[in-house]
Amino acid sequence: MFTAPMSAAPSQHATARRLTLAAVASAALLLLTAGPAAAHVEVESDKAQALAENVEISFDAEAESDTAGIAEVRVILPAGIAPGDVTYGEGPKGWKFTTADDGYTIKGPALKAGVNAEYSVVVRQLPDVKELAFKSLQTYSDGKIDRWIELDESSEQPAPVLKLKAAAPGAKPVSPSPSEKASESPSPSASPTPTADPTQASATPSASASAEAASDDDGGMSAGAWIGIGAAVVVVAGAAVYLVRRRAAGSQ
Repeated sequence: MFTAPMSAAPSQHATARRLTLAAVASAALLLLTAGPAAAHVEVESDKAQALAENVEISFDAEAESDTAGIAEVRVILPAGIAPGDVTYGEGPKGWKFTTADDGYTIKGPALKAGVNAEYSVVVRQLPDVKELAFKSLQTYSDGKIDRWIELDESSEQPAPVLKLKAAAPGAKPVSPSPSEKASESPSPSASPTPTADPTQASATPSASASAEAASDDDGGMSAGAWIGIGAAVVVVAGAAVYLVRRRAAGSQ
């Protein structure tokens, strides 16, 4: 009696079962590994080219909270872009744009939970580099902060990076922005005036005091310090004379 076909059927079923389980396990692993990196900040521009001028850059800060909405996005600008060279383009309704020493912030009424914060800025000129990393901190209405600041693109919290094409032939850096020129120019009030104002005479002692303080910082000792040392020496000498006299009186 020939029974080979009956023994082959269970083997085929077992193989199919193993393949199904393997496929399910692979899909589950893919979902687990892709989950943490799903939310991030995207950046793009139609003029992503080194030394390009008046470049509009668009950002999309993805929401990853199911209970709170994004209320603020702070960006640390990369080297080569000054905060004064960045202006606000478009963004969520009611949000305001402010600059700081190292970047800018846009914030306003919290968006609905799950809604991305999409906005744009205009940069006066892009620097002559290959890529720009815009480290971003997005704050939710419940105080939670997503920190997209890592420069390693394979990390779980990568900073948005804008790749730049090489500069166009003949492109050159523009002159510094007016805000930078103003900060570099000396203050007019610092220049001396020939008029004999009584306030100038009163300012002279404070100037000398500042010079004396500067000399102290350089390692020199002020007159007050020498007086203090002299007083200490006198006190120690007086104490020594007093002890000698007491011992002489006791030995008599």
